[in-house]
Amino acid sequence: MNYKIAVCDDSRADREYIMELAGSWAGAAGHTVQLFGFACAEEFLFQYEEKCDYDILLLDIEMGAMDGVTMAKKLRRENDTVQIIFITGYSDYIAEGYEVEALNYLMKPVGEEKLFSVLNRAAEKLSKNERMLNLETRGEMVRIPIYQIRYAEVFGNYVTIHAREDITVKMTLGELEKELDERFYRAGRSVIVNLVQIARVTRTEIRLRSGDTVPLPRGAYEGINRAIINMR
Repeated sequence: MNYKIAVCDDSRADREYIMELAGSWAGAAGHTVQLFGFACAEEFLFQYEEKCDYDILLLDIEMGAMDGVTMAKKLRRENDTVQIIFITGYSDYIAEGYEVEALNYLMKPVGEEKLFSVLNRAAEKLSKNERMLNLETRGEMVRIPIYQIRYAEVFGNYVTIHAREDITVKMTLGELEKELDERFYRAGRSVIVNLVQIARVTRTEIRLRSGDTVPLPRGAYEGINRAIINMR
């Protein structure tokens, strides 16, 4: 696979070291990479606006006027597939990473084995994001990237899939479930939810990052919480 990777760090030595390790990872894993280094968040964002095509971002958190977390929040408003990996000398920012779905935190100094492991996970997630769900509805074929599906619910003989747009098809929830992957959890008889999209779970409902709420059947609270934990 070919990946476009950005390393953003205001320390030139750290930036060049991470870029060298990322190049070594690609060679060992059989990937080809385009590597780009940036000294600050503003420099990266200026180039990113022209082509929003980066696959993996390795971001230092403590940088000049704009820190890595603020930069990641800006990116997440328009891009929900890029893999974000924070690099930091401090552990104080870890909670903020959940808001931007950071893949991992790497503590400085970054070791080769740890970086390789995290980059392998990033490549795996990118590969999954390429999977498509093919659905026939109203006499035409519709293709939906699986990662875009927030949840699906059944009404009689039909299932409504909530993604960038809502699509209703004649099928069972069990048939749909077989087409999905481990990111999805069947919360009772009538709904499947994307675990990655969940913001909060109570004993009565699931609240998604999109603002949607999904009723949670009685007795399903413990199971969905275990599924979320196992996803991390």
